[in-house]
Amino acid sequence: MLIDYCKVNIFQDDKQILKDVDFQVAEGEFIYIIGKVGSGKSSLLKTFYCELDVDKEDAQKAEILGMSIADIKRKHIPALRRQMGIIFQDFQLLHDRTVKKNLEFVLKATNWKDSDAIQKRIREVLTDVDMLDKVDKMPSELSGGEQQRIAIARALLNQPKIIIADEPTGNLDPETAAMIVRILKNASEYGAAVIMSTHNIHLLEQFPGKVFRCKDGNFHQVTNEEDTSDLEDDSAEIEAIARPLDFADDSNETATANN
Repeated sequence: MLIDYCKVNIFQDDKQILKDVDFQVAEGEFIYIIGKVGSGKSSLLKTFYCELDVDKEDAQKAEILGMSIADIKRKHIPALRRQMGIIFQDFQLLHDRTVKKNLEFVLKATNWKDSDAIQKRIREVLTDVDMLDKVDKMPSELSGGEQQRIAIARALLNQPKIIIADEPTGNLDPETAAMIVRILKNASEYGAAVIMSTHNIHLLEQFPGKVFRCKDGNFHQVTNEEDTSDLEDDSAEIEAIARPLDFADDSNETATANN
């Protein structure tokens, strides 16, 4: 089991956001997490990559990739994150360098040394998202959908076991959103578990997967259409995460990877 949560309570600034979360994720699963703005979707995702802490007394079990996040040491968090691909609504590309340099930065920060291997992996992931022809472009030269595809390529670099996508289609038009979800769906078919939060419930029919909902402080699997009917017109803006994450070993001061 890649993720194993049992009776996990999630807090944000001492306020309980979700209670008694039971959630298990296996290899190759494609999972949606839906809910209104402020319902706890992003808070739940943040616990997976230790951006939001889970205390021992607030979880019967909280394991990610076999590690208990309730008592994980801070120095071990970058190693855990390197086994994940994390995708944000606001892309979080480094705007002072090209697409290639963005991807090189992540690989070098995660201990890739061989230059030929680095270039080969960059070509592979850009081919996967059909962006190889943009390798020398700056982020400012790309559309929103193109930037998100680069963000997905970045997330795929280290062949993650888990891909976490927090509202990856939130700022995109329907056609581009469908393209992004199709890429993520393909990643799950190659064995990665994909967990995607979204307020766009129309994607659920187009790209079927397991669906869970955050609502009124609870978290449950959706079993019928009534569980989503009140989200049809939910078009509120989604909060973006503005701070880059640390994927690098503490000993490498220059390697704070924006993966």
